[in-house]
Amino acid sequence: MGLIQGMTILPLIILAAFAMGILLIDVFARDSKGTSTIGYIALASMVFVFLSLFLFVGKGKMAFGSMISVDVYSIFFYLVFVVIGTLTILSSISYVKTIGIHSGEYYALILFAMIGMMLMASSTNLVMLFVSLEMMSIPIYIMAGFLRNEERSIEASLKYFLLGAFASGFFLYGLSLVYASTGSTSYHAIADFLAKTERLELSTLMWIGLGFVFVGLCFKVAAFPFHAWTPDVYEGAPTSVTAYMATGVKAAAFAALVRISFSAFSGFQHDWTAIMWLIAVLTMTVGNFTALVQKSVKRMLAYSSIAHAGYLLVAFVAGNAIGRSAILFYLLAYAFMNIGAFSVLMVMAKKNDYHEELDSFAGIGFKYPLTAVAMSVFMFSMAGIPPTAGFIGKFYIFSAAIRSHYYWLAVIGVLNSAVSVYYYLRVVVYMYFKEPEGEIPVYKFTVPAVFSIVLAVWGVLQMGILPGNILNIARHSIMALM
Repeated sequence: MGLIQGMTILPLIILAAFAMGILLIDVFARDSKGTSTIGYIALASMVFVFLSLFLFVGKGKMAFGSMISVDVYSIFFYLVFVVIGTLTILSSISYVKTIGIHSGEYYALILFAMIGMMLMASSTNLVMLFVSLEMMSIPIYIMAGFLRNEERSIEASLKYFLLGAFASGFFLYGLSLVYASTGSTSYHAIADFLAKTERLELSTLMWIGLGFVFVGLCFKVAAFPFHAWTPDVYEGAPTSVTAYMATGVKAAAFAALVRISFSAFSGFQHDWTAIMWLIAVLTMTVGNFTALVQKSVKRMLAYSSIAHAGYLLVAFVAGNAIGRSAILFYLLAYAFMNIGAFSVLMVMAKKNDYHEELDSFAGIGFKYPLTAVAMSVFMFSMAGIPPTAGFIGKFYIFSAAIRSHYYWLAVIGVLNSAVSVYYYLRVVVYMYFKEPEGEIPVYKFTVPAVFSIVLAVWGVLQMGILPGNILNIARHSIMALM
């Protein structure tokens, strides 16, 4: 039995083994070359995790008292996390040396956080969900403050920790109220209890608990009004950490949100629709309109992340099979385009000047044409311009809203997407049509950083031009919850 359960969580065991191994190796490899070697070891862990996923294809497995389900839904998100981890590590290998992070703890924390992300996607029990949430959050709190000599990094870590702990308190309290009302922490048991109980007989504690659960998860996805931490934390954290947070944490939170909503609380879908409709609209609108006035590209991408959470919530509100599969597709697409954009920022970064301002992009379209083309692809994808993955993702999200007769929600989403075109294309305009004020710095292009950008461009265009395979996998994955 122990061996079977161990095989069920084999990807997590691999990550834990590599993370602990990296910590030991780091003790004997403190020079910059050793740091690079540790980065490649962390990258190797992604390969082993990816290969281990083939053991679960077509096999849905439960483990640890049915608290973990490794089904096709979980495996899809495992794949998303592998993509996110691979791109983040590739772009980090040279970046951490540039800005002065010579520490194996950095890579170990990436792997430890990924364990929490994977557990969030596969948890089928409230207790396991909370444990996995904290396993993901604590390493991210630390990573946000890795630049210990910079005030903004320390501020980012402190803000994220304090507000994250507060949100976790809401989340835990909500879970306890749900348990007190239903007598179980299992998703399936909660769903059975709610199916057999008349709505008028449900206690007030149940409704409050449901609300607190959504508060905790909305904080993690940076939905309005729980988004205020996002720009400061994203701007203050190291850029590689920001890319990891903006994609990995968001994907894990949506994985948990979709599973718990449509497994345990599926009977409440009509109740949360109205308030989530409003939250989706406000999240999109606040994110996009605030991004319009940003002069820092990194801060603009932070507000953009809020807006993309709003688009994903549109699909969540739609609640149909197309909407749920669109969430999965869009999260993978967002990983490619977002980490790709941040990878360009990492290439441009210097020790004492991170070149995050919009003016830093002036004129690079001619000095670094391939880099500018890649950044343009990422900006076009985020804006939803064909033939990119962002366009296909938004098309299916808004189609899902229309099929569920949320016409105004779809219209508002399209208008918000149109607004975003301005600040995304502004980056492209600066690269090709804005004269630089001084000499354009010489950027250092290493093989891992270039490979990360190329892989991200390939993912964006592949999912935009030939989206059928990924969409079919997403549809098949979402059937596990229906």
